Amino acid sequence: MITKNDPKRKDLCESVIEKVKESDIKFIYLQFTDIHGIIKSFEINAKRLEDCFEIGESFDGSSITGYGAIEESDKVALPDPSTFYPLPWRTNSNQVARVICDIYSPGGERYEGDPRYILQKAMNKVEDLGYKFYCAPEMEFFILDQEDHKAAFKPSDMRGYFDYDPYDINEKMRYTIAEYCDAMGIEIEALHHEVAYGQHEVDFRYDEAVNSADNTITIKTIIKTVAAQNKCVATFMPKPFDGINGSGMHIHQSLWKDGKNLFYEESDDQKISLLMKKWIAGQLHHAKAMCAVLSGWPNSYKRLVPGFEAPVYIAWGFRNRSPLIRVPDFHGKPSAARCEIRCPDPAGNPYLQFAVLISTGIYGLLSDDLKIPEPTDRNVYNLTTKEMIKENINSLPGSLSEALVEFSNSELMKEIFGEQAFKNFYYAKLEENDKYRLVVSDWERNRYINRL
Repeated sequence: MITKNDPKRKDLCESVIEKVKESDIKFIYLQFTDIHGIIKSFEINAKRLEDCFEIGESFDGSSITGYGAIEESDKVALPDPSTFYPLPWRTNSNQVARVICDIYSPGGERYEGDPRYILQKAMNKVEDLGYKFYCAPEMEFFILDQEDHKAAFKPSDMRGYFDYDPYDINEKMRYTIAEYCDAMGIEIEALHHEVAYGQHEVDFRYDEAVNSADNTITIKTIIKTVAAQNKCVATFMPKPFDGINGSGMHIHQSLWKDGKNLFYEESDDQKISLLMKKWIAGQLHHAKAMCAVLSGWPNSYKRLVPGFEAPVYIAWGFRNRSPLIRVPDFHGKPSAARCEIRCPDPAGNPYLQFAVLISTGIYGLLSDDLKIPEPTDRNVYNLTTKEMIKENINSLPGSLSEALVEFSNSELMKEIFGEQAFKNFYYAKLEENDKYRLVVSDWERNRYINRL
């Protein structure tokens, strides 16, 4: 991540311009996300890149969800040269590259509704405390077949968890995904088939939050591209099919200072620090309020139900996967100490998702009177309602409607987003939920027409 005033920016811009000339790159995609996390992009002639690095590229933001009304529509996309990469699937004579942008107002101020800026502000807060926050998401997705545009989507294979077939097209697609990621500077740690038919997972190395968010949207583009090359469709929809596992995006988190992982503590029985416990406590305290950001679509709550390895209950523990936050077994290795939050899904906006995780974690660090809940390693799914009440375990919101009520009442969420971006996000999600509520499904017709 290189900001506008970074002293390294000029040299890096000159280096990128030289690469463009050497590689005879013709066009550059300027990319950013809307408030939902959907990637937006427009192309400029590579000959204009030097001017674009200097003054940015103007565009109309009024049609970008969360980017303001028509009377404040003018926006400027300023490329971050550290995100420049040629697209590895465009290797013919008309090679194309991409660069991720920060969004400004015409007067030169940062646009408050830019999701990347919201994350950058959260990163500044944790750095003001003397820490560095690192995170790594596990990205699950489905690859689907569709024989023609009128046919129903179906999983592209009938394999299960960790299944392997070197001659299968899905196996080859995963390898191509890894190759493209490597070409765009993303270090892949693991790829594998997930539990459900047609479901896969890609894991990449942890990094500072803005870099990880940039990598997340890049990987989405890569996965969709590889699927399209093979006449398939890749989707990050949280729950595309009923009765089987949905796709989550578990996010691993750690806090560092001077090259030391502060979530590790040698003297603790479980080798985790008080700092980690306070970080977890802050996130559990605000779990309901940030759920609309971590799981931000009506469909997300079809995944967040008991029985499909999705966390529903606000608790934390160590090895079992039923609580909302768990501490994975890191085998006593200091650099590997981390906590993993399991409710986010890959359909959301990673910049906003990481921003709320940082800010709620900081809340836990700075709140002297916030009680740290006791960890549980019981299977929370099997607890009775009475046991849940006795152990003071609450549930996440059961729908986007419920989540938006919690979000709208949260002063911390307002602080994280800023006044205008908070309203932009809230109203955009309300509109999406209203569209969902108006639809009458086949399930309802089949169940009730002859019954009532």
